[in-house]
Amino acid sequence: MSGAIDALPRLLALVPWLLSHPETPVADVAKEFGITEQQLRSDLELIWMCGLPGYGPGDLMDVVWHEDRVSLSNADTIAKPLRLTSDEALALVAALRALLGVPGLVETAAVEAALAKLEAAAGGAFSGDEVAVAVDAVTDPEVVATVADALSQHRRVHLRYWVPARDEATERDVDPIRMFTSDGIPYFVGWCHLVGDVRTFRLDRALKVTVLADAAEVPAEVRQRAFDMGLFTPDEADRLVTLDLDPSARWVADYHPCEEITERGDGGVVVRLRARDEPWVRRLALGLAGRGRVIDPPALAADVRRAAEEALSAYRIISGSD
Repeated sequence: MSGAIDALPRLLALVPWLLSHPETPVADVAKEFGITEQQLRSDLELIWMCGLPGYGPGDLMDVVWHEDRVSLSNADTIAKPLRLTSDEALALVAALRALLGVPGLVETAAVEAALAKLEAAAGGAFSGDEVAVAVDAVTDPEVVATVADALSQHRRVHLRYWVPARDEATERDVDPIRMFTSDGIPYFVGWCHLVGDVRTFRLDRALKVTVLADAAEVPAEVRQRAFDMGLFTPDEADRLVTLDLDPSARWVADYHPCEEITERGDGGVVVRLRARDEPWVRRLALGLAGRGRVIDPPALAADVRRAAEEALSAYRIISGSD
C-alpha cells in the first residue's frame, strides 16, 4: 500500500508535465521523476484508464507512443489549475489547524507552509489564524509522538489500553500501520497480537505506549485491509446494536462493519453491528435525521429518541415555531 501512496503524487504531477513536454523520450521522463522506465510504463498504463465520469473513449486520457517517445492528450481538464471555493478552502484550513493541534502527528513546518499557501491563494479573504478549531485536549502528546516514532522506525509498540466496554486496562503488543485524526481525536491502526487481527485505537484511551526493539511485521494483505476499512474496527467486547435503515441510509451498512444485514424489501436494511460506545451510536442515529432508527437494545433506542426530542424542542425555541 505504501507504494500506492507514493505513486499518487507522482501520477498527479506526471499528467501536467507530459502535457507541457510532448514527445519526450521515455528514458528522459523516467529520469525526471526518479523512477525506472518499467515503473514509468506502469504509471502510463494506469493513467490511460483515467479520465472524466462516463469513461468512454472520449472521456479517458490518451497516452500516445511514437517509438521511444511518449505524449499525453485529452487531459485538458486535469491540466487546469485547481480552484477552491471559499467553503473548500476554509475546510482545508480547518483540517490543517486540527492536525497542528495534535503534537507529534504531522510535520509542523510542512503544515504551516501549506496554510501559508492557502492564505496567499485566498487573496486575503481569510487568515488561518482567524479559523478557530476545537482540538483534542485530553490525549497525551507524548503518546502521539511515541506512536509516530514507532511508525517512522517500523517498530512494534507495547500498549496499555483502556477498554471502556469492560472498564479495564489491557496489555497488548501492536504493529502500527497508520495514524489519522477524526473529530480532533488521534487514532492509530495496527496489527494487535492480543487478538490476532487489525484494530483501531483511540490514543486518548492509551494509558502508556512503549516502543519495542522488535520490528513491526505486517503482512501486505493485512496492510491493504487496514487502509480499505473504515474508521471503526469492532471488537467482540463492543456492544451489539440493531439499526433499521431506510434506503437513503443504507450507506451505513457499506461504511461500517456489520455482523448481520437483512434486506427490508423496499431497499432499506436492518443491520446488527458492534458500537464502540453509546455516544457514537447516538451521534450516528441523530445524523440519520429520521432515515434510520435504533431498535435494539431498547434502553439505547429510548435514549436516542429522548436526545432527538430535546434537540427538536431546542430548535423550536430558537426558531420561535410551535
